[in-house]
Amino acid sequence: MIALHLKKLPLTREVSLLILAYLYLPILVLIAYSFNANRSATVWTEFSFAWYGRILANPSIQTAALNSIIVASIATVCATAIALLAALATYRPFFGQKMVEGGINLPLILPEIVTAVATLLLFMALGIKLGLLTVIVAHIGFCIPFAYLPIRARLNDLDKSLLEAANDLYANPWQVFRRVTLPLLWPAVLSGSVLAFVVSLDDFIMTFFVAGPGSTTLPVYIFSAIKAGVTPEINAISTLMLVISIVLVVLAFWLGQRGKQQ
Repeated sequence: MIALHLKKLPLTREVSLLILAYLYLPILVLIAYSFNANRSATVWTEFSFAWYGRILANPSIQTAALNSIIVASIATVCATAIALLAALATYRPFFGQKMVEGGINLPLILPEIVTAVATLLLFMALGIKLGLLTVIVAHIGFCIPFAYLPIRARLNDLDKSLLEAANDLYANPWQVFRRVTLPLLWPAVLSGSVLAFVVSLDDFIMTFFVAGPGSTTLPVYIFSAIKAGVTPEINAISTLMLVISIVLVVLAFWLGQRGKQQ
């Protein structure tokens, strides 16, 4: 069979450039207009950092940012711990393994709005008042697969002879985990935790459904503010969140690659 080389197809480069422009030009425009001195988001006047100063001094934005950091931090720690235990539990083959792994990764497959509505109904059925706690609990469940996948992938690549050597030296299971398994898994654990943090920090749909009074996060704040119209202030918040997300994703990728090299 003759291999199909996509680069040799007509207009491949042009179509690829159009797709990339469609995806990324709006983001570049948003970033550019976050430095616009004009109040209007569509009329450029001059370059200015004024909007970044205003959002940093805005009490509502400060509260929303603090809520986002609190939720993302707690959700990341809990989701990563659960994901690590789940990865270790599913490491060796057992009956129903595929079903268990499918259940862990189910939030990645289901539409997020379905998960959000189901979580909201669960809280209502249990009589739990919506607030920051419900947001944290919902984010923990949603972030588990994002932390689980890098750890599980790293486990599959582990040199089993190292574990066998530790057992031959009469190390108990806890010593094997603490001195051999965990140090080898640590880059993947960090990578998974960074991914979970990014997902939690940027999440809107889940937070919108399960948040109560006083638990507004940055994505929810942006959604509420944009109803009054897009302003350079909103562009500035979005740009900061975009930069933070890109930095964290690059960090997660670097940690994952570092783990593979060990």
